[in-house]
Amino acid sequence: MGSERIRVLIADDHRLFREALRAVLEPECEVVGEAASGEETIALAARARPDVVLLDIAMPGIGGLGAAHRLSQAAPSAKVVVLSQHDDEEYVFEAMVEAGAAGYLVKTDAAAELLSALRAVAAGRKYLSAAVAPAVLARLKHQTSRAAAGAVKLTLREREVLKLIGEGATSKDIAARLGISPKTAQIHRDNLKRKLNANSTAAMVRYAIRHKLIRAD
Repeated sequence: MGSERIRVLIADDHRLFREALRAVLEPECEVVGEAASGEETIALAARARPDVVLLDIAMPGIGGLGAAHRLSQAAPSAKVVVLSQHDDEEYVFEAMVEAGAAGYLVKTDAAAELLSALRAVAAGRKYLSAAVAPAVLARLKHQTSRAAAGAVKLTLREREVLKLIGEGATSKDIAARLGISPKTAQIHRDNLKRKLNANSTAAMVRYAIRHKLIRAD
């Protein structure tokens, strides 16, 4: 961003709060507009092309999270920072993971933290408020442990076969790549389906991606 001011769109259904935010953000940031609903946020972001949309969750219409989901298409260059009264980890996960927000703060955070978040997000980084970080990190650790505990044990050969399946290889391709017979390759495929409780190749690939046995790209 260099020395240029960060262009911010404020989205909150309380006018007094929007005005207070404007006073905090200026002159370091350029407030390019204010919106009071999810639909208004999307329309204004498409016109104003802000660097960052500062977004409340509880707004009329489709709400903040609904708007966040749609902003990636309406204003793809804009980063979303959620500023909410909700510090529940469920809201944080939905905003950051499902809606693609780049940052999350709560309304009890200090003005200095808000400005730090905007600078970080405008520079391409993620930002998580200190108020919600411990609960979110604890949940991530819990999910990682559950995923590890639930992962099926595969042999090295089965992992190789699964990786090739994820790359779109047929049994004949797998046989040629691994130096085994097509019949043996098919046996490995059948065993993987049984072990992973997967009734299709797509289901096996989803499992492999979920457990980081292969990459999604």
